[in-house]
Amino acid sequence: MSEPFKIGVAGLGTVGAGLVALLQKNHDVIAARAGRPIEIIAVSARDKNKNRGVNLSAYAWADRPEGLLSHEIDCIVELVGGEKGAAFDLVSSALDQKKHVVTANKAMLAHHGMVLAEKAEGNGVALAYEAAVAGGIPIIKAIREGLAGNRISRLYGILNGTCNYILTEMRETGRAYDDVLAEAQRLGYAEADPSFDVDGIDAAHKLCLLTALAFGVQPDFDSLQAKGISTVTAVDISFASELGYKIKLLCMAEQSGDKVLQSVEPRLVRAEGPVGSVEGVLNAVYAQGDFVGPVVAEGPGAGAGPTASAVMADIIDLARGNIRPVFGVPARDLQKASPADIAEKTSRFYLRLNVLDVPGVIADVSAVLRDEKISIETLTQRGRAPGQAVDVVMVTHEVNCAAMERALEHLNALEVMQDKP
Repeated sequence: MSEPFKIGVAGLGTVGAGLVALLQKNHDVIAARAGRPIEIIAVSARDKNKNRGVNLSAYAWADRPEGLLSHEIDCIVELVGGEKGAAFDLVSSALDQKKHVVTANKAMLAHHGMVLAEKAEGNGVALAYEAAVAGGIPIIKAIREGLAGNRISRLYGILNGTCNYILTEMRETGRAYDDVLAEAQRLGYAEADPSFDVDGIDAAHKLCLLTALAFGVQPDFDSLQAKGISTVTAVDISFASELGYKIKLLCMAEQSGDKVLQSVEPRLVRAEGPVGSVEGVLNAVYAQGDFVGPVVAEGPGAGAGPTASAVMADIIDLARGNIRPVFGVPARDLQKASPADIAEKTSRFYLRLNVLDVPGVIADVSAVLRDEKISIETLTQRGRAPGQAVDVVMVTHEVNCAAMERALEHLNALEVMQDKP
């Protein structure tokens, strides 16, 4: 068998410790599939004495991530995280020294992917990131290699397991958002500061990378429009169920000519449809190719095992000598896409209004919608409460998104409105 492929691992949290455990347990299978042994030479983390549930005694220790570069290694595995700081410095230095890099760092790649891709390709080394998107689902490889012969026009899916878990629990138990979020934190599905997840930023980072791969464009996080789930209420979820829908944090990217639309926002999806069936912490990605048609990939989106599995898949590729352009085509050939304005798109809308139950309310609301040429498909009001607040829910026909935004402003100004529409 050939010389070992030597790696240094920066970051020994959930994924880093999982990677060590995976390699220790499956080293023989991995060596057979890589065509050579894969060996950890050195590791780095903040606390050398922390018990991580794996034996690290055989590896050299670096107090700082960049200390790994002083060892004779072929590949740096960056599992530190963070857009800049130690992670970016380590990856940039490793590429400068013509060492391969495997990372799970979606934030760093979403913001600095072009710079790092140019550096990797200029130095003839790989920057691999299967674990950065959708955990254990091999979606990067599927788009970059399995669908390489297709023009992809559209992709969408669920890319954040924390949000999907919260929305699933809210629907199944009827509990409020804050209550379920607290439970998700206790169970380890949500961080102590959950804002990256629940505000849609984590999902947006992942979508940015998929968009670049699918459409051959430069990653452009700044043009991506993201909304989170913190405004979704148990009332919304209950109404959606009555209408035959579930609410999901949906990531979408579409290309039309030189325009690319990227969005992350809560959407109603058919309860029995392919997205509606994805529950709990699972992720799913759907891509539309011109020859293959629709392709679906579903599986665990996070966790030590699934994410470590994705990291190892990249390491095995590199041990075999499989080096590919970071975003599917050479960085110099990536186009700078013009961001499409979501306000120019059309969609159907779910609209919930909390209004005083007094005569003339529906007439006032209808006048606002009429002025923006918005027509209603269904209207639902639960019970009567004269002089008190009630919820009125409408589902619209197709309408221009900008018109709906204007209508929301006018509706919010009505005296009968008791809460933001």
